[in-house]
Amino acid sequence: MRELTLAQLPAGLSPGDATFIACLATILELEPSELDPLAGLAHAPGNPSLTRWLAGRGLGLVQIADAAPFAWPGPWIALAVDPAAQEWRAVVMYGVPSGIAYDPSRLGSPARPPGEPAAILAGFVVAATDIALATPARPAAPVSAGTVISIHVAPGAGEPVSTLERALARAGHGLEGDRHTTGRGTFPSDAPGSALTLIDSDVCHSLSLQADEHRRNVVSAGIDLNALVGHDFLVGNVRCRGMRLCEPCTVLERYAGRPVLRALAHRGGLRADVLVDGTIAVGDRIEAVSSPVPPVS
Repeated sequence: MRELTLAQLPAGLSPGDATFIACLATILELEPSELDPLAGLAHAPGNPSLTRWLAGRGLGLVQIADAAPFAWPGPWIALAVDPAAQEWRAVVMYGVPSGIAYDPSRLGSPARPPGEPAAILAGFVVAATDIALATPARPAAPVSAGTVISIHVAPGAGEPVSTLERALARAGHGLEGDRHTTGRGTFPSDAPGSALTLIDSDVCHSLSLQADEHRRNVVSAGIDLNALVGHDFLVGNVRCRGMRLCEPCTVLERYAGRPVLRALAHRGGLRADVLVDGTIAVGDRIEAVSSPVPPVS
């Protein structure tokens, strides 16, 4: 997402409409000049002019039936009211569970605490009118190899993280001693992509994230983890399959104790399955497997 400030928006928008347009433009990564047709727009979420403007880009807004508990592994727009506020504002929500990733009304103000309370009145997902045309091509597997920098396990959700030199990887389960193998984690352990999580060391360093904050199993360096989605790869001699991005959520932000949701969008790492038993160790090579990979179910 490319954040816009309210000062970059067209004139004539009410405070609530301005925050909604700012959120929409941020999700779509638009330049301020592209928003000129929306000058003076009123009642943004349901305005026919906005509907037609989006349709010209092959997009639309889908209203969420029950927005308060809604969660999505990507950006969506919530209309929120703080307890002391008199009017609504739009914010970008992100993650499962979702938290505020971008609040245009508070840019430049002191950092909000994670989990800041706000009553959600409504929510909208920006959706393609024809998803088959909008789906991006899957990236090619990375050519360069990476390295295992560190290995981490935790026996249960919220329990302390242990740092290991090596760990037994169990096919279909995860690392021995980790909550993903026992069903004691925050999320179900038997779903595809629940066995092993990886994150890049540069991301950890840029946000000063420690192991007990990011809580990923493997910290790697030198390989594009996002490009491993849909591809088999080796960690040492252990064959794994990249299933989906490990997007951030309010659980991670709660462990970190500071707002990191926005900064980790699309940088939260990789969720993978373990395909064969074996041992992984610090210093092991991480590399994509060149043989064809069956479609991810």
